[in-house]
Amino acid sequence: SLVFQAVFNLLIPDHSADAFSPPRLGSRGPWDALVERLLGGLGRWDAEHFLFIAERGYLLEHNCAFLPLFPLSLRALACLWPPQLQPRSRLLLSAALLNALLSVLAAAALYGLGRAVLRRRAEAFLAALLFSLGPAGVFMAAAYSESMFAFLAFSAMWQLEKGQSWLSGLLFSLASGARANGLINAGFFLYSRGKRFALQLQVGSASVRKLPLMWKQVLSLASSAALMCAGIFLPFALFQYYAYVRFCGPGTGLDQTVPEPLLQLARDKGYRVAGMDGAKPPWCSQRFPVVYSYVQDTYWNVGFLRYFELRQIPNFLLALPVTLLGSWAAWTYVSTNPRHCLTLGLERSKSQEKGKPRDGFCGPATFVYVVHATALLAFGFFCMHVQVLTRFLGSSSPILYWFPAHLLQEREPLLWSAGTDNPASGKPLGKSPSSRGKGTSDNLVVRLLLNWRSISPLSKSILGFFLCYWLLGLILHCNFFPWT
Repeated sequence: SLVFQAVFNLLIPDHSADAFSPPRLGSRGPWDALVERLLGGLGRWDAEHFLFIAERGYLLEHNCAFLPLFPLSLRALACLWPPQLQPRSRLLLSAALLNALLSVLAAAALYGLGRAVLRRRAEAFLAALLFSLGPAGVFMAAAYSESMFAFLAFSAMWQLEKGQSWLSGLLFSLASGARANGLINAGFFLYSRGKRFALQLQVGSASVRKLPLMWKQVLSLASSAALMCAGIFLPFALFQYYAYVRFCGPGTGLDQTVPEPLLQLARDKGYRVAGMDGAKPPWCSQRFPVVYSYVQDTYWNVGFLRYFELRQIPNFLLALPVTLLGSWAAWTYVSTNPRHCLTLGLERSKSQEKGKPRDGFCGPATFVYVVHATALLAFGFFCMHVQVLTRFLGSSSPILYWFPAHLLQEREPLLWSAGTDNPASGKPLGKSPSSRGKGTSDNLVVRLLLNWRSISPLSKSILGFFLCYWLLGLILHCNFFPWT
């Protein structure tokens, strides 16, 4: 991704986009020019906000739509580079290094989570490979918070599956400091605690069901769940308080002198600058002042059904593949497990009683992840700029990778002959006897690509979607063209 974005950025002239583009201050040296040529494609669109925040803090009100964990990490890493470089160059280098590392760690965390939930090693491995070549790949490399959020969220889910509640809570809390949709991850804790309590009631002895003991368990459950949820919400709440002090506090002063070109940009674009005299922003007078929702509403017109306009049809078409894939995943799971879904997975199944729960995508352990993905899909489709659905789901939900891996394992004969653990063969991951010694790749995605003509139309559709969006993202996004 890093190589391709550099090549495309050199070959294709940048589009003149109406996006946030702060003026470049200071003189650039030859090394700064080289960094911009090689990594400039990583600093497009919203990446400009993250780089600006990392360099100057939350100077402009609309920067508050971007949470602080990622820009703080960039600022800390920027100290590693020579001070002769301009701040932007050091931050671009930091973003490239950090996201390269975090995207690999996110793939590893997704693999571990897949093994714990799906209980199929090959399917989990294939999902991790698809993540590495995902349709949101450009955002995993660019100066966005997607790689950081994916790593923290997938790691937290994995730790929760292993029973490491406190470590999982810490990772979920950090994730909510990177992206606001991390708040919905509190649902994993609530469901985990509720499911454990429901199963205890179904298999416990008569003494467990006695009212005093039951109330004690309910209070313990509620207190631990409330504490964990409060921890997950804390970073977001602290940031809202910081923004209130920054933009609403009386006599708030700046700890830096604002250069005149930045002030002129704010005047031209109507940006509100922190610490400047004038009327307080409207959100300051709200009972619960939340700058995040105000900025999304005022600057980006984000709201229920606001994007449903004829001129937005191209953006709905961009989001169509991931919308169909997410909807298909939900329908497949619900139609396969209707009773499990109606009982919210809280009823002890016969397979659990026998000690052998069904594995794979349609297994009972996947239920909460399907609900999570479906909720994100519905919210994004009806309430957000719909074209961001691809990276929104790609960095938040393992379902976007588990379900395609499930389809490939179930319906691609080439993978059956490769000896993967599909329902028909039950064999472990490895090469089939017929493929040994013929240079066949152990990378299942590469194996499918090398046999493109012989794979099924469904496999071509899945791999085509992943590859086309990965490549188009590098071409379009890195040159300021509209993308997801």
